[in-house]
Amino acid sequence: MNRKTLLALVVAVLLLTTAASRAVQTPSKPASSTSEVSIPFELVVRHIVLKVRINNSRPLSFVLDTGDKVAIVDIERAEELGLNLQGQVRVGGAGSETLPGSFVKGATWTIPGLEGFSQPVALAIPLGKLAARFGHDFDGIIGSDFIKQYVVEVDYQARVIKLHDKSKFNYSGPGESVPIQLDRQGHPIIDAEVTPLGRPPIQGKFVLDIGSGAALALYSPFVANNRLLGPELKTIRAIGAGGAGGQTTGQIGRVSELKIGKFKIANPPTLFSEDKAGAFAGAALAGNVGQQIASRFKLFLDYERERIILEPAATFSEPYNRAHSGLALTAEDKDHRIFRVTEILENSPASEVGLQTNDLIIKVDDTPAAELTMTRLNEMFERPVSYKLTVRRGDQTLNVILTPRKMV
Repeated sequence: MNRKTLLALVVAVLLLTTAASRAVQTPSKPASSTSEVSIPFELVVRHIVLKVRINNSRPLSFVLDTGDKVAIVDIERAEELGLNLQGQVRVGGAGSETLPGSFVKGATWTIPGLEGFSQPVALAIPLGKLAARFGHDFDGIIGSDFIKQYVVEVDYQARVIKLHDKSKFNYSGPGESVPIQLDRQGHPIIDAEVTPLGRPPIQGKFVLDIGSGAALALYSPFVANNRLLGPELKTIRAIGAGGAGGQTTGQIGRVSELKIGKFKIANPPTLFSEDKAGAFAGAALAGNVGQQIASRFKLFLDYERERIILEPAATFSEPYNRAHSGLALTAEDKDHRIFRVTEILENSPASEVGLQTNDLIIKVDDTPAAELTMTRLNEMFERPVSYKLTVRRGDQTLNVILTPRKMV
């Protein structure tokens, strides 16, 4: 599946930011001082999903996102829980749209297993489109207001975050400390160096954004100013890419190298943004470093000391050689088990076997859709293996053989 889940949940309040901060009347309550607390997470289409509760609710699925600041809840979930919504605000992120939302008053969120901790929920915005892209409940987002209470260790291999007492934390491992600056939205900004194919390296400032499922995204002003898109660069059109601000546009290709501190990441897949508005059209930064790169490290998010420690994981040196199917999908129904084709890439495995938009995938090989997830489909369609797809198109049932292949 050529699904560059560039959710890049850079949720920035565009209006009434000072009102938003005033609306958060409940102070943060850190957990009791302990040396370390481990919280398991689920990795859903390359995003860290934690179970949280709001005002003693049932468990909810929230994404941990360094591209976010305050705690945000889906507005439908807020209404279901009877939260007190006041005023109006518009927020945006990756994509050109802004979303209408409201301030939340008098609600706090907690993490089961993190005794004594609570923080306010600040905003409610519609996140239903992101749930369809995830194929998973998407009840909210938490970001830097949570992260800065601790040193947050992110272990993608073990699927766990560890929360360290920031006043007592002392790192002594093999990683490298990379300085960061937190911008006004609480996003960690790092200095890095990108080397385009056949060109000298270019230095720039990047968001380290674990809320993006991509590897590297270069923002449209940086792409244009450095003339990075040209006939000599092999690219394919980005499909299924978007974030809180809707769809993003651009080309998927590669750069020769991304260098962060002493670490050199060879040939990462790269989005060359062509957005005219939204986060990926910002001129202040060169781009966005996402989960496909971050997950090659064990991360220590140490905002108190203005640093992120990068410790290479066992997967650090693995090549970026995933295949592309040419499909973009969304998941429908309350159980997210109806998979609809929303976009087809031209000259791709999907177009070549005649798949069309609005086709429903009802079986892959002998596995019915009801037993699959979007995460599982992503993993399958990134391998150069042939799959027999059973597809429903109107009243017809069709069988096709889809063989994803490397395209860039």
